[in-house]
Amino acid sequence: MAAAAPDPVDALLRSGPRRTRLPEPAERSRLRTAYGLTQAEIAEALQVTRTTVAGWEAGRSEPQGATRAAYAKLLEGIAGQLAAGAPPSPTAPAAENPSARPGQAASDPSAVPVPVTAARAAGAAPLAAQPSADAPRGDARRGGEPPAARTPHAGRRSTGQRDVPRPEGDHGAPDPRFVNGPLAVLDGDGSAYGAGGLVLECPAADVPSLVEWTLTEARLGAPRLHRNGKDADPLVVLTASAAERLGLPTELEDRRGLRLPPDHPVVRRITRAGWQLTQRGFGPWARVFRPAEGGRRQCVQLAVLPWGALDARSWGGAAGLPAPELARTLAAYASRVLTPRGSTAVSGLELMTALRPPTRPVKDPATGAWVSGPNPGALTGPVDPAPPEAPDEHPVVAALHPRGHLRTPDQVLDEEAYDWIRDPELLTDTECAQPYAVGVDVNMAFAAAANRLTVGLGEPVHVKAPAFDKALPGCWLVDLSGIDLDPRLPSPFTPHGGRPEGPAWYATPTVAYAVELGHAVAPLEAYVRPEHGPYLDAWYTRLRDAYLATMGELGVVPGMPEDEFLAAMERHKRTDPARVALLSAIKATVKGGIGKLRERPQGAGYRPGERWPALERPTWRPDIRAAVIATARVNMHRKMLRLASVGLHPIAVLSDCAVYLSDGPGPPDFLPYTPDGKPLPGGFRLGVSPGMVKHEGTQTLMWAAELLEDGHNPARHIKGTDAAADGE
Repeated sequence: MAAAAPDPVDALLRSGPRRTRLPEPAERSRLRTAYGLTQAEIAEALQVTRTTVAGWEAGRSEPQGATRAAYAKLLEGIAGQLAAGAPPSPTAPAAENPSARPGQAASDPSAVPVPVTAARAAGAAPLAAQPSADAPRGDARRGGEPPAARTPHAGRRSTGQRDVPRPEGDHGAPDPRFVNGPLAVLDGDGSAYGAGGLVLECPAADVPSLVEWTLTEARLGAPRLHRNGKDADPLVVLTASAAERLGLPTELEDRRGLRLPPDHPVVRRITRAGWQLTQRGFGPWARVFRPAEGGRRQCVQLAVLPWGALDARSWGGAAGLPAPELARTLAAYASRVLTPRGSTAVSGLELMTALRPPTRPVKDPATGAWVSGPNPGALTGPVDPAPPEAPDEHPVVAALHPRGHLRTPDQVLDEEAYDWIRDPELLTDTECAQPYAVGVDVNMAFAAAANRLTVGLGEPVHVKAPAFDKALPGCWLVDLSGIDLDPRLPSPFTPHGGRPEGPAWYATPTVAYAVELGHAVAPLEAYVRPEHGPYLDAWYTRLRDAYLATMGELGVVPGMPEDEFLAAMERHKRTDPARVALLSAIKATVKGGIGKLRERPQGAGYRPGERWPALERPTWRPDIRAAVIATARVNMHRKMLRLASVGLHPIAVLSDCAVYLSDGPGPPDFLPYTPDGKPLPGGFRLGVSPGMVKHEGTQTLMWAAELLEDGHNPARHIKGTDAAADGE
């Protein structure tokens, strides 16, 4: 008898759902990141492109068929392992694992990065170092912490961990590749202090073994700030005792070059071990590296404190902090800004690149392969400046003028910060009856100027007799000498505040301000940049947030009543020396980063007219520096002009500090207010946010008058110390 035909509905139900359920797009990205995988690795496993995976994680597209099932299986497996606190699969590629030695098999359990917090949740004991015979150890109970267990692990020299909280400033799941944070401060007893109170045991007794330990054991580093950027290399900061232990001298004999000689034993030992140094050699900030293997960088940065790695002009007293406090400070800087890569000026410039990398992966239409291509909105390659934008040493200037030629305003762009004093003869009787000189200073003035500023991205284009366009970045040859302004205010068109004497080169923001003031402009010629964009926006936002977060920790927050704000500012530098040092570094990162856009040649061997190394980087852009400084100066003038409309005129201006005469010793005694008690719109406003002002200092009228009579700037000394006048 023939069997009954199967019910087609039952057959469909028994086949199960055809469309596999997937997590939401944001959860897909979170699972991958928490597991330490890249989009490229998932793409390779599923035999799709990295862009396809990026589309899945962004919700722009969905996988289908067998690919969807495989992707769902992968995400389900990742979620299960993360929830159980288990280590990633032994088959995970070793290329993304900084703890794996070159050539170490990916199946070696010791090569797999394990989130320490997850391992502890699963009941695993923390790893501990097996002390070597030549590595002295300090008291393991340092800082009130219990001694670390000293259990050897799988035959490898392991990292001892006394306490592993989440790195400071990290409020999400830590990247398992960098579970111990971005950096460590190494002391002479082998204790390496990290973020959040972490202490590692470092057995290294020389630089090569320190580099090996950092790359294979320490699990230090930080994830990239932009998906097309690079992960931050681990940083190890050497105290004086650590430097001595590693065989480094207490100070550098080469005070000009600031580096060890090539034949120094430490340098020779590094070379013999197969490591390399950058062209700058071994100085206060040194990079020790090998060529990348399998796409994995092998680079460690060292900062040598006794050689002045943390300049007191930028970092305040940070170098004198105890190692744990210094680690806390540097880790906060790394979390809020980026892992330090040199001076604060260097870090400011590197932050621009980290947030807007010059390249991104693009598909070659001819071969279908993924290659490196320019990243829209970024500075993608070095470009020579227009002749007026170039400093005197630049080859484009040498080609136009003989050596020693003093360029005139119609030959050079002179966009610098204010340094102006009022003629004492212009002081009124009313002003001379006021007993105080009070200075107000704009917070983060150059950062505020960079916000929403359109700057050139590509090469300059020379045009004759152009119509002015305020939306077009560049420099313009314009005669603004006929504009008549109140002599009790500095001219907005010159750094010295005097009236221009004829045609001169100006950046776009300066000419745009002349138009804003109601004046017709007729450029004679210009160098403009048709390719442009808000390149510095992300840079401003990150530094603004870092500044406000640090000020908040020091007790100064946005929205405070003026009296509370002034009181908080009076005491904020006495609350936490480590946070004060961090604040100083963040401010210096802004000024130094802008200044570094026009880095001048360095070294005694340089000859004018020759190129120098800085010219070969995309971020050597004097035109962008000029645009930022011009905007800051114009912003300053706009506020002073608003106060002048109610009869208040400064007696001195230096960069972002203006000094006014006052009946009382504080800013509220002279700043104008509306009838309902609010600050005058468009004028200076007290507060912590970038662009608002704080009290810079107060002196007597007689003190200020004497300085004016002698031709000195009271704004430079109103605080009781000298102030920097520009962005470099």
